[in-house]
Order: sequence, then structure tokens, then C-alpha cells
Amino acid sequence: MEHDTHSEHTGHAGHDHGHQHGHDHAHHGGGKVSWAMAAKATLHCLTGCAIGEVLGMIIGTTLGWGTTPTMALAIVLAFFFGYSLTLWAVVRAGVGLRTAIGVALAADTLSIAIMELVDNGVLLLVPGAMEAHLSDALFWGALAFAFAIAFLVTTPVNKWMIGRGKGHAVVHQYH
Repeated sequence: MEHDTHSEHTGHAGHDHGHQHGHDHAHHGGGKVSWAMAAKATLHCLTGCAIGEVLGMIIGTTLGWGTTPTMALAIVLAFFFGYSLTLWAVVRAGVGLRTAIGVALAADTLSIAIMELVDNGVLLLVPGAMEAHLSDALFWGALAFAFAIAFLVTTPVNKWMIGRGKGHAVVHQYH
């Protein structure tokens, strides 16, 4: 199996066109979208969310903040890093900053919002997770569990959006 050097070069593995994997370009809208394509888009989203979430939780926990301000910071940072990954790749592809911002917003907003809603909802439901310290296995275990559930919930949404030319499908035209 060949490696897709284009997605590696752009640092945007979540946008692998899958040429070496037998996928067609139906994912640009209206056609059949593979679960692999949707999972890659969701993994891209999860990466940005995880960076922001972990950083927010570390900052909030270290500063002794309560649940609400810690979660608020984690969510803001998740959106920031989620958008930044797409923005960075699209700008590297030669798109102007104003257009790239629009692409990132169109590509990632719903995916990140669902990821954050599910992820934080799960964290709130795990007893003691929000009170756990960074050195506690419960902190990291609950976070990993929440990310896994968020990934499972967000992947079908991304599959549906890509199949309609929305979400991460918007980014493909700039590669």
C-alpha cells in the first residue's frame, strides 16, 4: 500500500483523498462516502479537540479552577486548535487567510461542536472525573473514554456531511 505523501506534506492527514485506497471522489457531494473517509475526518477533529481539551483541563486543574471555568477554557481551546489545524493546512495550500478562515469554519464547526458536546457531557457523567487531579488515573481514563465516545458519535455525522459536500468535504477543493 502506498503512503499518501500529499496529506503528510500538508500536515492534514484527515484529508487524505484515498487515491491509493480505491476510493472515488464521490465524497465531494451527493455520492457514497466510506466509513474510512468519515473516520479520518473525525480523527482530524478529535486531534484538535484533544489538544485544546487537554490543555484547558491542565490549565484549569493547575490553577484550581472549578468545573465551569475549566470546561469553558477547554472548549474554547478545542475550537481554537480544531480550526487552527484546518487553517494551517489550507493556508499552506496557497489559500488567502480570509478564505482559509471561511473554509475552516465551514469544515469544522459542526464536527467540533458535536465532539465537544459529547466529550464534555460524558466527562460530567463520569463520577469524580471533573474533580480528579492531573496525577489521577481517573482524570486521564475519563478523558480517554470521553474522547472515544465522542469519536463514535461524531463519525456518522461527518460521514453524512461529507456525503452532502459539507464539513470536511469543503477542504478537499483546496488540496
